[in-house]
Amino acid sequence: MTVAIVTDSGSELTADQMAENGIAQVPLTVSFGGEGFLSPDEIPPEEFWRRVLEPDCPAVHTAAPSAGQFKAAFEKAFSDGVDSVVYVGLTDTLSATLRSAEMARSMLPDREIHIVDSQSASMGIGALAIIAAQMAAAGSSGVEIAAHLAETREFVDLFVTLDTLEFLRKGGRISAAQAAIGGLLSIKPIITVVDGVVVVVDRPRTRGKARERVLELLTQRPVRELHILYSPPAVVDDFKEELLARMPGPLPSVVTTQIIGPVIGTHVGPGSLGAVLIAESKPIR
Repeated sequence: MTVAIVTDSGSELTADQMAENGIAQVPLTVSFGGEGFLSPDEIPPEEFWRRVLEPDCPAVHTAAPSAGQFKAAFEKAFSDGVDSVVYVGLTDTLSATLRSAEMARSMLPDREIHIVDSQSASMGIGALAIIAAQMAAAGSSGVEIAAHLAETREFVDLFVTLDTLEFLRKGGRISAAQAAIGGLLSIKPIITVVDGVVVVVDRPRTRGKARERVLELLTQRPVRELHILYSPPAVVDDFKEELLARMPGPLPSVVTTQIIGPVIGTHVGPGSLGAVLIAESKPIR
């Protein structure tokens, strides 16, 4: 049995990572005012952040792929000769993307298609997609891969410090009241995703305190994988060095550094810094 792995562009995977692992990606749309781009196909992260950091940048929004886009991606995979498809993507509490994938699956009733809610975003999806691709290459079935992803997602955690809550407010991922409180206090919030919901876990008042706090949160327990995330103009090299130096236990077997792309960047904004990890134990909430 052969299995194709599909994700969406909320996964933060680069073109090289997808090509290396044989992962297909269905793009979301990012719009500046009335100008829309398939992300990252038509607007790479560097161009996205150049636009966002311009003083007169219009409001930025994202839109989920259509069911037709997913259907085309699934059909392409089957035309290449696979027996089943596993899609892992943006949690359905943050985007309609997963629902579009489910609609596409219903249009192909005679095909084996597994839909896995990552219950996360960014490399919380990307890391699972790579694990799925590695399992597929080793001969695992679609059923086995989907079951393993559902188990592994329980060990995934994400902590990112933001420069402002304004981008999450504009995108509807937090309430106007939460954003107003953050702005009033000039906080540098730290967010996570719990059961697919964005949660503000701490509210440091300065960038320095936020950086220290996110380092503490990311080094609470040993991890298997560490995927460091940043958005310009945040400086990631020193952060990465200190984070690795403070990791408990053996260093993670997988470490990557990922620029936050247009889909997630629309909601977290510039100057964000943090990481996604796959821990050796489940998070304590």
